[in-house]
Amino acid sequence: MATDAVQGPEDANFIVKTLHPKALMIVDDQEIYSTGLVSAMLPVFNAAGITVDRESVSQKVTDFSSLVAKVTPAMTVVVLPWQVAANAQQFGKDLAQQHKNALIFGTDGLFESTFSISGSYVSSFGPDITGIPADAAIAAAAKAKYGSFGTFGPPSYAAAHVIDEAIASVCKSGQTPTRANILAAIKTTNEATSILGQPISFTSTGALVNGKFFLFRINSAGKFELNPVQLAS
Repeated sequence: MATDAVQGPEDANFIVKTLHPKALMIVDDQEIYSTGLVSAMLPVFNAAGITVDRESVSQKVTDFSSLVAKVTPAMTVVVLPWQVAANAQQFGKDLAQQHKNALIFGTDGLFESTFSISGSYVSSFGPDITGIPADAAIAAAAKAKYGSFGTFGPPSYAAAHVIDEAIASVCKSGQTPTRANILAAIKTTNEATSILGQPISFTSTGALVNGKFFLFRINSAGKFELNPVQLAS
């Protein structure tokens, strides 16, 4: 998958160019994933001349009424790079209770059934594989056994497959598998297709070639729909 250094600026640029806020609030949840994304987004917002209210809140907090009270009419977007979807759901409910109309833009952790605020955007490192024709059988089998599922499983499956193939390659060459030679084999990965709906190979620095982020919007039924505009590195 693409890195957070790609996700932050891409998310921020989408917000600037598509949502056109004059002011926004961005709230980290005091974890390194969240603070890192905020740090990557802020330069884009500042360069665009957007007034930013930078806030921070613990993942343990479940009452956001005082934070929501700081959302002014000028703040048309609230960015929540959080990992706890239930917290974002409560934040959205507090917005509605206080008659605030700001749009929520979240990241990976909000791709959960517990977050269903209509109109919200969520960017994710993984696709919804139910929308990939080649994965239809896999998606149907997973849904039948486990019910609904999010975007975390497919990239984990793809990563495990890459490692398995690297181990097999080392064994076929007659070597004893070690961390070093397995890593060397991983770097030569060149899969034409994958469960993610795209090829898998890596740059010299280990980044996924043509790594993408996928943008979803929650519809009126509380379901995630792939946005026509995909975020791509």
